[in-house]
Amino acid sequence: MTHQSEQQLETALIKQLHELGFSNVDIKDHNSLKNNLRSQLEKFNQTSFSDSEFARIMNHLNRGDRFQKAKTLRDRYALSRDDESKIFIRFFNMDQWCKNEYQVTHQITQEGSYKNRYDVTLLINGLPLVHIELKRRGMEMKEAFNQIQRYHKHSFTGTIFEYVQIFVISNGVNTKYFSNNPKQSFEQTFFWTDEKNKKITKLDAFANAFLEKCFVSKMIAEYTVLAEAKKIPMVLRPYQYYAVRAIEKRVQESDKNGYIWHTTGSGKTLTSFKASQILSQMPEIKKVLFVVDRKDLDIQTTKEFNSFSDGSVDGTNNTRNLVAQLEDKNRKLIVTTIQKLDIAVSRESYLKKLLHLENEKVVIIFDECHRSQFGVTHGRIKKFFGKAQLFGFTGTPIFADNNVGGVTTADVFGSPPLHKYIITNAISDNNVLGFSVEYVGKYKQKSPDTLDADIFADTMVEGINTREVLEDDGRLEKISDYILADWKRKTKRGKFNALFATPNIEVLKKYYTLLKDKKPDDFSMATIFTYHANEDDSSDMLDVDVFAGEGTTGNKHSRDFLEDCIEDYNKKFSTNYSTDRFYDYYRDLQKRIKNKEVDLVLVVNMFLTGFDSPRLNTLYVDKNLRYHGLVQAYSRTNRLLNSDKPHGNIISFRNLKDATDTALALFGDENAKEVVFKKPYEEQKNNFKTKLTELKEKTPTLKSIDELHSEEERAGFVRTFRDLLRIKSSLETFAEFTFDDLGISEQEFYDYQSKYLDIYDERKKDDSGVESILDQIDFELELTVRDIPKSSNVNSAKVSKDDLMRNRSLNVLTKPALSSSLCNSSI
Repeated sequence: MTHQSEQQLETALIKQLHELGFSNVDIKDHNSLKNNLRSQLEKFNQTSFSDSEFARIMNHLNRGDRFQKAKTLRDRYALSRDDESKIFIRFFNMDQWCKNEYQVTHQITQEGSYKNRYDVTLLINGLPLVHIELKRRGMEMKEAFNQIQRYHKHSFTGTIFEYVQIFVISNGVNTKYFSNNPKQSFEQTFFWTDEKNKKITKLDAFANAFLEKCFVSKMIAEYTVLAEAKKIPMVLRPYQYYAVRAIEKRVQESDKNGYIWHTTGSGKTLTSFKASQILSQMPEIKKVLFVVDRKDLDIQTTKEFNSFSDGSVDGTNNTRNLVAQLEDKNRKLIVTTIQKLDIAVSRESYLKKLLHLENEKVVIIFDECHRSQFGVTHGRIKKFFGKAQLFGFTGTPIFADNNVGGVTTADVFGSPPLHKYIITNAISDNNVLGFSVEYVGKYKQKSPDTLDADIFADTMVEGINTREVLEDDGRLEKISDYILADWKRKTKRGKFNALFATPNIEVLKKYYTLLKDKKPDDFSMATIFTYHANEDDSSDMLDVDVFAGEGTTGNKHSRDFLEDCIEDYNKKFSTNYSTDRFYDYYRDLQKRIKNKEVDLVLVVNMFLTGFDSPRLNTLYVDKNLRYHGLVQAYSRTNRLLNSDKPHGNIISFRNLKDATDTALALFGDENAKEVVFKKPYEEQKNNFKTKLTELKEKTPTLKSIDELHSEEERAGFVRTFRDLLRIKSSLETFAEFTFDDLGISEQEFYDYQSKYLDIYDERKKDDSGVESILDQIDFELELTVRDIPKSSNVNSAKVSKDDLMRNRSLNVLTKPALSSSLCNSSI
C-alpha cells in the first residue's frame, strides 16, 4: 500500500475546505496576492479604492512587526480619500465572525532571501490569516514546524504573511495548531480535542472541527489573546476554550454556580483572564471580580492580567481601594484577594458604600478554590451579593476524601465541574511533564523493645514516621550530604535549580546551617519563611496562607535567623533586603529562582503552591505531604522548557509512597501511574539498548556514517541518534546511571555524537539555497552538552559519586515496595 503523497493530501484538503465555505482562488505570487487583497477589501468594506488610496492602505498594513500587525488586523483604519473625505476601513469583522470573505489558495511563491512555496493558505478578506503546512504521511510533524520557522527567516518578514494568526501543521495522521509567535517552540503547538479532551488528530477531522470558516474566525476574534507584556499572540488551547465557553454558557442560561477543574500548570490564568474579559463585556453584568487567596497572587495576577491586556485591571492595594473600585461604575473587572473582599462585605463602614451592588448581577471568579479556609468566607460574600454567580478554578478540588474540617468544592460551586482537564490529560498532551519519583533512605531498628514494631517493620523509608528519628541531627546531616552530592546530576550540571521542602522552621534552620557549612563555592542557596506559627509541620496539604501573619512579631528567634539568611543573600547578590522588607525580598528571590541564579531554595510552605518556573526541575522533600498539597508541591517541577528537561525530579526522604498513590488516584484517572511517573531506570536502559541496536544495524562504525551519501540516510542517522540523546538525557538523572549499563562506551558514544554534530555544522554552512530534509530536523543541541565530572568540593561530605552509583534509588512506579539507601547507616 502506497503512502498518500503531500500533493494528494493537499488536494484533498483544498476540496474539503471548499465544502466548508472557502472559495478557491488561484494565487501564485506576491503581486497576485496583493491584487486579490485589494478586491477582497473592497468587497468586505463595500467600497472601491483608487490606486493612491490602496497604496495608503498597504502602507498602513506594512507597518510594525507581526504583533503590531495582529493589532492592526483587529482595529479600524481611518483612510483619507482622494476627495479629502474619511472612511473607516475594517480588515476583519471581530463582532460577527461569519461575516467575512473567505478564500483558500495553495502553492503561493514568495521571494525573499530564498524562494519559498507555501502549501495551503486561508485568506480572510484577502489577508492570509491561517497557513497550513503539510508533510507526507510518515514524516515528523516537527519538520513542518521547522519549515514554517524557515519561512519566517527567509520570506515572511516584511510581507502580509506576517498577518497569519494561526498556523496548522499536519502529516495527515497528526495535526496541530499554534499562534504566530516570534518566540515559538514546538512545545507550544497543540492538538485540538473534543470537549472530553479526546484528541482530533487526522487532518480531515481537524478541518471539520477547527477550520470551518465561522469557527476559525471565532478563534481568531474571541479566543486569541494579544499578550502586551511579551508582545505575542496566544491562541487558546482546546481545554481553555471549552472552559471559557462553559462559563459563558452557564452565565447566559442559568444563575447557578460552577467550577473548572484544570490541573496545575495548564494555564489557568490565561483561561480565567479570557473568561473574565468576555463576561465583563456583557452589559447585564455590573462587576466581574477575580479573587485570589494570597497577597502575592493578587499582585502577580494583576500583573499577568495586564500583561494580556494593558490596563485591563487595577489591582487593589487595600480594602479601601477595593471598595472605591466597586463604587466606580466604569471599572468592571477587578482583581483582589478573598481577605479584602471578606472585610469589604463584613465591615459596616464599607457595606454602606456597596449597597448599590447588593442586588446587581455580579460574577465572582475564585482562583485556586481548593483552600480549606475558603468555605469560611464564601458564605459572607454570597450573603451580601445576593445575585452573585460564583465560579472557581482549581487544579486540585476538595472532595470528601481530602476535606479536613471545611466544605467541598462541590458544596460551594455545584457538581460536576463545568469542564475537567486533569493531570493525566496534561501530561499526555505534553502540556506539563511527568515525574521521576525516588525514595531515598534506610533505617535500622536499634531498640525493638522500646519502639513500635509496626513502625519499623519495613526497614525502608516507607516505614519511618517518628519525629524523633526524622529530625535526628545525624539524619539531617546525611541528607544534606546527599543533596550536595546529588544536585548537579538532578539539575543537569546546574542548568536547572531545586526546592527543598522541610517540615518546619526549626528543621529548616538546621538544614540551612549544615548546607551552608558544607556547600562548594559554586553552589548558591537561599531560604524564605514567614516565622509565624502557621508555617509548621501541620500543613501537609499546604492550605495555610503564608502571608496571613505578615506585620506581626512572630517568633523572634526565627526572625533573627531569617535576618541572617537574608544577609547571606545580600552578600551574594549585592542587595539590601531585611525582614522589614520581607515582601521585596520575596519578589526578588522569586525572580532569581526563575532566572536560575539560585541553585537551591529551602522552604516550609512558600513556593510550594502557585509558583511557576520552567528552570525549576527538582524537589527534595523531607516533609509530610498529602492530597492536593502533594500534587501542588510536586507540580512546581513539571513546567515545560526544552528537551533537556524530560521530567520533574522528586526525591523524597519521607514516607510518601502511599500518599503519592492516593493523591494520584484522587486527582488522576485509572491510567495515572502509567502516565504521571516516568519509566524506571531499567526500562529506560533497555529502551536505550533497543535504539542502539537500530543505530548499529545501519551505522556499525564511525566510518559507515561518512559513507551515508543520500540525505534520507543521513536524516535517518540523525533521527535515531537524537532518540538516543533523549533517552540518555533522562537516564542521567538517575543516581545509578553509568555507561557500563548501556552497551556502548562513553568514548564511542561521544564519537557518534561528534558525527551527529558534524552533519549539523555542514548544513549550517551550506548557503546554496537548496532545501534539504536535514533543514527540517530539530537537532536539539541542548542534549549534546557533555557531562564532564567535576569534584563537588563538598566539605567533609560522606557521599561520593560511587556511593550514589552503588546505592540505587528506584522509581516508585515499578518497584513500589522498594527504596534505596544512601549508605549503611540511616538517612
